[in-house]
Formats: sequence, C-alpha cells, structure tokens
Amino acid sequence: MLDHLSLAVRDLERSRGFYDRVLAPLGYARVQDLELDHYAAAAYGYVLDGRPKSVLWIGIGLDGPPDPVVPMAGFHLAFAAPDRAAVDAFHAAALAAGGRDNGAPGLRPHYHAEYYGAFILDPDGYHIEACCHRPEE
Repeated sequence: MLDHLSLAVRDLERSRGFYDRVLAPLGYARVQDLELDHYAAAAYGYVLDGRPKSVLWIGIGLDGPPDPVVPMAGFHLAFAAPDRAAVDAFHAAALAAGGRDNGAPGLRPHYHAEYYGAFILDPDGYHIEACCHRPEE
C-alpha cells in the first residue's frame, strides 16, 4: 500500500543509532545515506530483507530540525514482525537504545486473538510499534 515513509528528526546521528538497533530484529538494515536533496539536508534509508528500495527514511529537513513531537498526537507507525520473538527483540532494543516504553510486548486480543505487539516512543517522541499477527509457534 505504501511505497515509503519519511520521519523528520531533531538529532540525525542519535536517530540513526536508535533505528539501526531497533529495526535490526525486524529484518531492516540501513543501506542509504544521502546528503542534500529536494526533501532533506541529510537522510538515512532503511530496507527490509535486502529489497532494492528504502521503505523508511529518517532525516533533517532543509529548514533544520523539526519542532518537538507531541507524543501520541496522531502519528503511529507499526512495523510488521516475522514472529513474536522479533517483537520482543524490537522492544528490548528500543529501550536499550534510548526509547521509552509505551506498551510492553504482549497479546492485544481487543485487536484480534493473535495480535502480539509492543509499543515504544522513539527519542523524538514518535509512537512506534512492532506487531505480529501469527499464532505462537
């Protein structure tokens, strides 16, 4: 449905370190580093499982860092996880990398019986989730 998503961050190096660690358990790797284009002064691109195109970009806009994010002010980004262990690893990596807990890993049966998710706030306050829809193996 989506081709890619971009997040404007306040501290590019901090966010790069954070997302490098947090996305690894979900199968993402940083593969592109860009300087000055029409969107950003600098940005990093992440791909899933070696696909040829970045699906997530983090960057500093041409006008500099954005205003601080108000946590839970309407933006929510959820990454699909291959299994529940990856959700657990995502959450642990996020906390170790400076994220804040916003919902420990666990079943969320109010979504559906097999919905397993974990929620964090990244260093900029973005509401980020990893979820798995598969039954426990």
